[in-house]
Amino acid sequence: QVQLVQSGGGPAQVAGSLRLSCTAHDTSFKMYNIGWWRQAPGKEREFVAVVSRSGRITHYSDAVKDRFTISRDNANLEVHLEMNSLQVDDTAVYYCGAQLKNAIGSRSLADFGSWGQGTQVTVSS
Repeated sequence: QVQLVQSGGGPAQVAGSLRLSCTAHDTSFKMYNIGWWRQAPGKEREFVAVVSRSGRITHYSDAVKDRFTISRDNANLEVHLEMNSLQVDDTAVYYCGAQLKNAIGSRSLADFGSWGQGTQVTVSS
């Protein structure tokens, strides 16, 4: 399975922006849809966004739609999550993961694996 390494994140102000990156080191990356999930303290991990293997299809949760943008660069084996208009409720540890079966419409946590190490995003007012 692909190994994913995350970067970016950190503190931000309400209405600010942050960018998360998820990088692979082998071309098996191109075989997987890649998703972003997040987990706030005391809550279950929740779906944020997913991008297809080609990068042409994206899906978002209602909570982040129109504020976050997921994209991928297969040449550099990267997926990015641009987060704009940040809200306090966006505070969480964010994880990228590979969708282990090609089901781009699925938002089941069980379909994802090969998780990155997690990145803290903290939004304050």
